[in-house]
Amino acid sequence: MKSFVLLVTTLVFSSCEIQVKEPLPDPLQAGWEQQAVCEILQENSELRVLQCTFPPGVGHERHYHNAHFGYTLAGSKFRIKDTTGTREVNVPTGYNYYNERIEWHEVLNIGDSTAVFLIFEPK
Repeated sequence: MKSFVLLVTTLVFSSCEIQVKEPLPDPLQAGWEQQAVCEILQENSELRVLQCTFPPGVGHERHYHNAHFGYTLAGSKFRIKDTTGTREVNVPTGYNYYNERIEWHEVLNIGDSTAVFLIFEPK
């Protein structure tokens, strides 16, 4: 009987998949194909400013954002995937935006020019 209980217990636990979610990286930690795309321009106790550069064909792996303001120094066309689906967006030079939080997204520069963004993150 003990062998039977042990066998059943082993089968039950071995057939269960335990999924451990890895925490997503923030925009600085996230990169593209093991290469950094963002660098810190300024950081203090109140603010972090990132510059993120995306040549054609380069993206930003899945990551999250806390509250931030963004400004586009050089625009391009992007494929964006997030909780709402996948879309293609032309991001013009000079475009600015504010997001309270982004749970996750990933982007790919599908345009023919290098895009550069400044991201201002209050702490």
